[in-house]
Amino acid sequence: MRVRATAATAALLLAALTACGGGSSGSPSASKSKAPASKSKKVDCTSQTLDQAEWMEHCADEASTGSDTGAKSTGLKFGETYTWPDGLEVSVVEAKEWTKFTEEDFAEDDPKATEFRVLLKLENTGKKPAALDDVSTFIEGATNGGEAAFTEFTTDSEPLGGRLAPGVTVTKTDDNSLESKYGKKIVVTVQRNSEAFDLDFPEFTGEITG
Repeated sequence: MRVRATAATAALLLAALTACGGGSSGSPSASKSKAPASKSKKVDCTSQTLDQAEWMEHCADEASTGSDTGAKSTGLKFGETYTWPDGLEVSVVEAKEWTKFTEEDFAEDDPKATEFRVLLKLENTGKKPAALDDVSTFIEGATNGGEAAFTEFTTDSEPLGGRLAPGVTVTKTDDNSLESKYGKKIVVTVQRNSEAFDLDFPEFTGEITG
């Protein structure tokens, strides 16, 4: 009788230990299923003290999304605008044939070419100064090809360069020469240097007027 009692006691003890062991083995599983804490960080993407690494980590996706759903960079016409993620806005106002040649110009009236001046309007709607030295153009004939060559006319010249403060708007000049055989319809691509090489280059289509 004493032996049976001992065996029963042992069985009860073994069952209790097994139950405890089951609870213990389930604990790590429950711990693993716990969702990690969110590591989202509130970042002011317009802050002037924000370094490039932080901007790329926290703001690049947002800027890209805004660009995809907002401004298009191709198929633009003269007079329309494009805005880069940092707020620098650009438009091609006009392309006008140049006739006011002087001895100080870097070009002369070539009967086989069309010399013209492009007017670019730039407005800084962002929070930081924008370097206009990083902005340039690439101009092609829109009808049957051809690439314009850069030149410069001294009269009323305002070439791209310097820095543009927030809230300021300027009009800059860009002088070019295109062989007459390529016609007067052109595509003006406005390029901009970027450390990350991730900026779009807007394309504006229009015609050189007389």
